Amino acid sequence: MRHTTAIIARLKTALAGFSPGDRYLVGVSGGADSVALLHLLREIGFGKLIVGHLNHGLRGREARLDAKFVEKLAGELGLPFVGEVIDTWALAKEQSISIETAAREARYAFFGQVAKRRRCRALLLAHQADDQVETFLHNLLRGTGPAGLAAMRPAAERRGLLLLRPLLGIWRAELVAWLQERGLKFREDPSNADPQFTRNRIRHQMIPLLEEAYGREVRAALWRAAEITGAENEWLAAQTGEISPGPLSVKALRAMPLALQRRTLLQWLRAEAVADAGFTGVELIRSLLEPGAPVAKVNLPGARHARRRAGKLFLE
Repeated sequence: MRHTTAIIARLKTALAGFSPGDRYLVGVSGGADSVALLHLLREIGFGKLIVGHLNHGLRGREARLDAKFVEKLAGELGLPFVGEVIDTWALAKEQSISIETAAREARYAFFGQVAKRRRCRALLLAHQADDQVETFLHNLLRGTGPAGLAAMRPAAERRGLLLLRPLLGIWRAELVAWLQERGLKFREDPSNADPQFTRNRIRHQMIPLLEEAYGREVRAALWRAAEITGAENEWLAAQTGEISPGPLSVKALRAMPLALQRRTLLQWLRAEAVADAGFTGVELIRSLLEPGAPVAKVNLPGARHARRRAGKLFLE
């Protein structure tokens, strides 16, 4: 089968260093990407898999059918299945966040609990190359820095959980073709066409408009930009080193190149658990570094404050 060799080779490369004999949790929604990931992992010898599925409570009967499909698939493959249902609307309202954000946070919380309980080495997710392009564009238009433009990384940590995304170098169309060649079933999620979700507008409206205006296919170029930025961001992070909570030297910060200064301050804010730490907060703190700055204190999100005193920066 013509798609198999290339896809298998890229998957093995992405998972180099991770033993097929370890136990892993696999997030499976029932869609083409996650179903392909599950079958592909089995094909390359990953046998100790646990199938995790979260029903976000957003699509009624269709979501229940997705859960049944995934549970049945896990059973056919002889794999354990763990499923759960949540009320995403209630969660979004309670925390005053968007539906997309609430669904994502609930998903990672669920996977984290299951992975810890089942002692899984990592969580395997089915984000692929199209998802990478959409994430890059979404973050670009938010005005993010290198970390955001790096989009998703093949391996990352979130709240102590190791996330592996081995399909980031494989396009959605390739995965669908691979499934169809083998006669493997999956479910289509109608919400993937709903324009109320930002990612869908990027996928179905923005990218086609960019291709029409530019007169060529742009996804591969955007994917390369994310890949290049990701590698350079990792290098820059290594130059910064780990930033611990506590006072920072004003003199040392002033001596840094601007990019390193900003990154150091951003990591400092995150180490100090400042909510919504971002560009605005960093620039406010940078205003304290100027010799003869008219103020020695700035307000930050979450009723926090940054103060300059005796050649040091403090958070209060």
